[in-house]
Amino acid sequence: VQLQASGGGLVQVGNSLKLSCAASGGTFSRYNVAWFRQSPGKEREFVAAVWRRQGSTYYADSVKGRFTISRDNAKNTVYLQMNSLKPEDTAVYYCAADTGTILSSVRDVRGYHYWGQGTQVTVSS
Repeated sequence: VQLQASGGGLVQVGNSLKLSCAASGGTFSRYNVAWFRQSPGKEREFVAAVWRRQGSTYYADSVKGRFTISRDNAKNTVYLQMNSLKPEDTAVYYCAADTGTILSSVRDVRGYHYWGQGTQVTVSS
């Protein structure tokens, strides 16, 4: 499967942004999909994930209550709605997917085989 992330940009503190991850080349409903982010000098960190079965969602503590992940299998797309953005949310955001991710690896980069290119999110104060 190929993943294409989009929707990044420059926003002010407290504003919102919605990222999209469009998939092609596979049966999208079979994939668990996650968002990760990476800031300069830091390791790539987990943000949120949505599971293929029952659409269960998982969030990093740092974004819980502010970000919402959702999926539209008919459009082969996963979204990340980001509200109340903070300067520390500034990063390159990546979407990732896999059919075989186990629950214990939902927050681990090694749990996902397919990755899209990143989209830059910059939150200015």
